[in-house]
Order: sequence, then C-alpha cells, then structure tokens
Amino acid sequence: MEREPVVTLTAKKTPITVAYGDGIGPEIMDATLRIITEAGAQLDMQRIEIGESVYSRGISNGIEDSSWDSLRRTKVFLKAPITTPQGGGFKSLNVTVRKTLGMYANVRPCASLHPYVSTKHPKMNLVIVRENEEDVYGGIEHRQTEQVTQCLKLISRPGSERIVRYAFEYARANKRPKVTCFTKDNIMKITDGLFHKVFDEIAKEYPDIENEHWIVDIGAAKMADTPEVFDVLVMPNLYGDVLSDVAAQITGSVGLAGSANIGDHCSMFEAIHGSAPRRAGQNLANPSGLFHGALLMLSHIGQGEIAERAHNAWLRTIEDGIHTYDIYKEGVSKEKVGTKEFASAVIERLGQLPQHLAPVEYAKDAHMNVAARAAGPRAAKKHVGVDVFIDFPDGNPDSIAERLSKLDAGGAKLTVISNRGTKVWPSGNPDTFWSDHWSCRFESKNSFSSRDVATIVAAMSDAGFDIVKTEGLYTFDGSRGYSLAQGE
Repeated sequence: MEREPVVTLTAKKTPITVAYGDGIGPEIMDATLRIITEAGAQLDMQRIEIGESVYSRGISNGIEDSSWDSLRRTKVFLKAPITTPQGGGFKSLNVTVRKTLGMYANVRPCASLHPYVSTKHPKMNLVIVRENEEDVYGGIEHRQTEQVTQCLKLISRPGSERIVRYAFEYARANKRPKVTCFTKDNIMKITDGLFHKVFDEIAKEYPDIENEHWIVDIGAAKMADTPEVFDVLVMPNLYGDVLSDVAAQITGSVGLAGSANIGDHCSMFEAIHGSAPRRAGQNLANPSGLFHGALLMLSHIGQGEIAERAHNAWLRTIEDGIHTYDIYKEGVSKEKVGTKEFASAVIERLGQLPQHLAPVEYAKDAHMNVAARAAGPRAAKKHVGVDVFIDFPDGNPDSIAERLSKLDAGGAKLTVISNRGTKVWPSGNPDTFWSDHWSCRFESKNSFSSRDVATIVAAMSDAGFDIVKTEGLYTFDGSRGYSLAQGE
C-alpha cells in the first residue's frame, strides 16, 4: 500500500556551489536540479565555471581562484562531469579538489534494480567507502633508470583511522550491520598491514557491528560473484577506485551510480561517469548518476526527508518502465525517454513509493562521530641503516658487492643487494632476472645517523655509482619498520 511521505522543509536554505560541467553535464544538472527542487530541496545555489573552458584559459587544474572562494564559503559542491584535455600537463580537477579541500572519504552506494535493470545479482545492496587522499594517489612517481619507474604508496595511521572510523559510523547511522575491510597485507605487510591493523583496532569500538577482513584479490572475486554477502566495504584508495566501478557495473549500469567525497571542510557530490561529449546536446543522457550524487548531498546537509522522497519517486519511475536509452530493454521497459522527459516522469511520481523494489529510508538526525581521536604515545624510533638505490646497467650483484666492499661505509656493513625487491646477493639464485635498478642495504648494529648515510653516499658517488635514491631504515619500539627482500 502506498503512502504519502511527510516532508519537512528546512526553514533556511542551505548554500551550495554548483558546476554544470562539460559534455552532457549541463543537461543532467538541469534535470537533477529540477527533480530535487520539486521534491522540496531548500538550496541557495551559487554557480561556478569549471572544466574545458577554464583549462582553455591556461589554468592547468581547471578551476579559478574565485571558485575556490565559493567552495570554502558553501562547503558543499554539486559537480557535473567535466572533460580534461589530453596532454599539455593538465591536472585532474577531481583529484585537485579532493586533495586541496581534504575530502578523505569517497562513498559509493551500489544497489541492484532487478528486474528493471539487468543484473546477475538481484539482491546486491552494498556501499564502498574508499580512502580518498593517500595510497599511490599521492602521484609521487619517478623514472629512476632507463628500465625502471617508481610510484610511492603512502598509508598513514591518521588517514587510515579517519576512513575506517567513517565506515563504521556510516554503517551505524544507516543501520547497516557489517563492515568489511579489503587489503593486500599478505604482500604489503607494512603499508596495507597498517590499514588492516587500524581496522581491527577501531572495530573493537563498535561491538554492535560485525566486522571482517578479506585479502583484496579473493575479496574482489567474492564481491563480483556474491555481492549480497557484503554490506559496507572500506579499503585503501586504489582498490576502492577500481572496485567501486566494478560494483556499480555489476548492479547493471555504471551510469546510474552517484558518489560523495566527504571532508571536514568541504564535500563534493557527483556522478561517477564521464562527460560523454559525443552525447552532448541530444537530450539522451541518463541523469541518474548525478541525481544519486545529489541525493547523497541532501542527506549530508540534513535534508534526508527530501532525498527519500525524490529517491522513492525515482525508483517508482524505474519500476514503471520509463527508461533512458542506456537502460532501455525490450520486454522490460515501457517507454524510451530523453533526459528532460525522464526528469519530468520522476517529478510526476513525487509522493509515490515503489511497489516492487524496496522503498529507501534515509538516516535522519543521525550523528556521525568522525572527529579525530588523540594520538597515542610516539614509538621509540631508531636509525639502523640505509638502502641505497643505484642505476647500474652492466653489472651483476657479485661485481657490485665486490666494489662496495672496498668502500668506507663507516660502521655500517653491506648486508644484502636486491633487484626490484628480490634478493640477488649474497647467495642469489642465478635464474633471477636483473634489471638496471639495484638496492644496496647497509645496516649497523651500533649507532647510525644521517651523517653515516652521507658518508656512504659520498663514498659510492666517488666510486662512480649512479645513486638514484636513498631510503632510511628504522626500527620503532624495537620492531623493524622496513621490508626484507624477497628470498631473505
């Protein structure tokens, strides 16, 4: 039986910043704003210009200074997709905004619409909470030799604590019973190991919520095969980026998914698809991805009643077979409509509930306690050695070791040489492939300092070695803070 939801309008309009974007962006933004405004959203909107037109003026990140002022004032950003020019050193606007304004949590709900949108997973209803600032997305990359490039993976305790706590608070606020963590800490024992350790620590603070951990490869396989066993998933940036798109696609269409980027100072809401310039201006695009981003925005700013009303009308529209071209299917769909007509169909159904799909209920007045907790005591840090990375194209580990043994390394001793992480000296396997990128590890059982590093580097440089990088070796409260080479 249908009921007319009670809608409580907020007395004061919430200021938000709106960007219409490129390609299909203006069309789907118009449709989205029409729906949520008719549903009762109370918004004071300030429009900014971003994307192609800004890039074309020579602004490499696609956003002007005046737009930053708007974002800092409103603290809420509803953004349509943009087009980033190829080449020319142009930067991703999404990454720039996320990192500049500290948007640490990316939230992507992925729910099945079976049987109205084709999927193999009719019971799927999960949310991926992805860390949004760290991991390899720091973009710290170097070409170190002719043959080898490097990308640094950075995982911090504060960053891990913040995203894991957000996932548990989100689960509690939205009445979701389980949080699952994906990492690859069987291989990356220090970086992913820290993320997993933090997850286990914080999970103890939420005894009302089930918790579990999966290695990401088998976890991803399980998600693709049986997604209904998962609820809220939390993971580092790279895994979350990949798997949130996979999750959206296996619900039936990546084009239907919205995304929230949550920060302490500003939050951004968007579709997860691109600007599709080939479809621009044709009244074809499905506005549902941006619409779902707007629903997440309404919930975030305390207008959950409006989000619920609009979302249920959207579900009823999908049920009634009113579909845009991308999800239209003979025998299931009843009418193929354009962008504007789809928005009008949703508006016509405001106040109605879906009859077959489960009605949604948004969290109202739920408090999420994501404030940072006080850090614990600092570990005792001890400098015990250095890894010196060299570009040495024509050598072999025995000849490198022989030359290094003649150098003055202070009180340190050469203990191992590795090539791309695999030990090749002493007692290396003759079948191991060598590149031109070698790591020479010097360790000391006595005191060691940055001066000793300088002594080793100077001696190696004088001996003609091409040094591309050094990395300090430390223990923390007596525990090794660096990995062993494969084969040690």
